[in-house]
Amino acid sequence: MARIMVTGGAGFIGSHLVDVLLAEGHEVLVVDNLFTGSRANFRHHLTNPNFEYIRHDIVQPLMVETDYIYHLACPASPVHYQHNPVKTIKTNVVGTINMLGLAKRVGARLLLASTSEVYGDPQVHPQHESYWGHVNPIGPRSCYDEGKRIAETLAVNYGANGVDARIVRIFNTYGPRMLFNDGRVVSNFVVQALKGEPITIYGDGSQTRSFCFVSDLVRGLISMMTANSCAGPVNLGNPVEVSIAELSERILSLTNSRSQLVRMPLPQDDPTRRRPDISRARDQLRWEPKVALDEGLQETIRDFDLRLRAGEQPLEFGVG
Repeated sequence: MARIMVTGGAGFIGSHLVDVLLAEGHEVLVVDNLFTGSRANFRHHLTNPNFEYIRHDIVQPLMVETDYIYHLACPASPVHYQHNPVKTIKTNVVGTINMLGLAKRVGARLLLASTSEVYGDPQVHPQHESYWGHVNPIGPRSCYDEGKRIAETLAVNYGANGVDARIVRIFNTYGPRMLFNDGRVVSNFVVQALKGEPITIYGDGSQTRSFCFVSDLVRGLISMMTANSCAGPVNLGNPVEVSIAELSERILSLTNSRSQLVRMPLPQDDPTRRRPDISRARDQLRWEPKVALDEGLQETIRDFDLRLRAGEQPLEFGVG
């Protein structure tokens, strides 16, 4: 049994990770300020003696004892991280410094959840970890893109000074517990289809993404944390590339929705192609996704449908 801290553990990905860690018998401390997380995501663990929760903003230092730190705290969708860009930068930079400092003090291993956004609107396809990216440093997405790039720099430099710090670059992930109004394409399409509202496609729909189901991603995070060693940042995502137009058709079919498609202008700096090269994850972690897109979408749709029928409302910032 290990004592494990998960920053952002009340969020979409973090809460699924917490589920697995507790099922494995570990003691788990969730640290979350509930800006985009929710108590509902860990309510089923409140009677578990191995579970603990602290409402805390990691921009402020935190003194706890832990063996491992999964550092996932930061709004990850454009709607949320652009709501307060300065706060997003502080979370990625000051928050990461605080977590790396904690890891150094207590001798913990830290896993930094970075992002495919460090590649920006890539000019290399698919994206391998050796690619430096094509990022607008002053664009509307830069608070997140550049914040994560700095966080990676911090992890590497703390690593050179004795901290066991590991980096994963997470590509588009979807599944149950996604927020209704996070602005991501899967949640947008599923909510619109279930409500019979117009499906909003930005651009002509030819832009692509690669969608990884959350259970597959959690396996990758744990594999990275528990590996004896792993060189360099590692991409975690699904290498199967899907156009936005194709995704809309799949969701319409799976929901039996009669929603109509509506075209909207493509947002500034929105990537036109995104697909991970996961050779490093395959070679070093023996990891690759297992859940097919339609299977994952069906589970996601069931979850969204239940929550909508129960009257769940879109997130109000910072309410939790």
